Amino acid sequence: MQNIRQKNTHLSTQTNKAKESIENAGGIRINKYLALQGVSTRRDADKLIAAGKVTINGKRAILGDKVIEGDKVEITKKIKNNFVYYAYNKPRGIITHSPQKDEKDILTSVGLKGVFPVGRLDKDSEGLIILTNDGRITDRLLNPKYDHDKEYFVKTRIPIKDFQLKVMEKGMDLEGITTAPCKTKFINENTFSITLSEGQKHQIRRMCDALTLPIENLKRIRVMNIKLGSLKSNEFRKIEGEELKEFLKLLSL
Repeated sequence: MQNIRQKNTHLSTQTNKAKESIENAGGIRINKYLALQGVSTRRDADKLIAAGKVTINGKRAILGDKVIEGDKVEITKKIKNNFVYYAYNKPRGIITHSPQKDEKDILTSVGLKGVFPVGRLDKDSEGLIILTNDGRITDRLLNPKYDHDKEYFVKTRIPIKDFQLKVMEKGMDLEGITTAPCKTKFINENTFSITLSEGQKHQIRRMCDALTLPIENLKRIRVMNIKLGSLKSNEFRKIEGEELKEFLKLLSL
């Protein structure tokens, strides 16, 4: 089993994903290994390696070195990062990114520099988006193989029937994909909440369309332990303290 050490900062010995990649590939590049360990992004790992801060079995690592089963990886100096995390309430009509023509995207709307939105909410949806400069969290938050809850409020144009929610909960076949089981909660005749552990494109809208349940409004209110709460439309707040600690722990970072 690989060991990874870093002075002044505790790191886990090895993630399951890193071990699986090593076993399947017969070794992986050191920058990928550090990224899988949650130490940094691959790009930042390259900087650490180039700066001489990484050793493999006591020998200074160089770019392109591979880690194999049994190697001991050490980071010999403390890594400083300037990661920031924000919870943002995206309004309807705002594009997550890559706006066209007269469209307005999140970063133009919010005015924060050096961050990017993790994931998407379509133009007609609103609610919680996480903004950060930490590239480590993108795959861990969005990859379908990780089970991370996202909760939504759905307001419909017609009354909701009990069987429709039960069908959603069991999973649905949607044009070549089968959705995973989910949780729903009836709130009133035109509103329900739904909690997903995956993120297929336009999943909730497609599920409702298949059940002839037109949506009036779709709002994301929670991502894992991060809640929208009383955050007003187009406002953001910093994620920090115990809330951030729990968020990163859930992502194994």
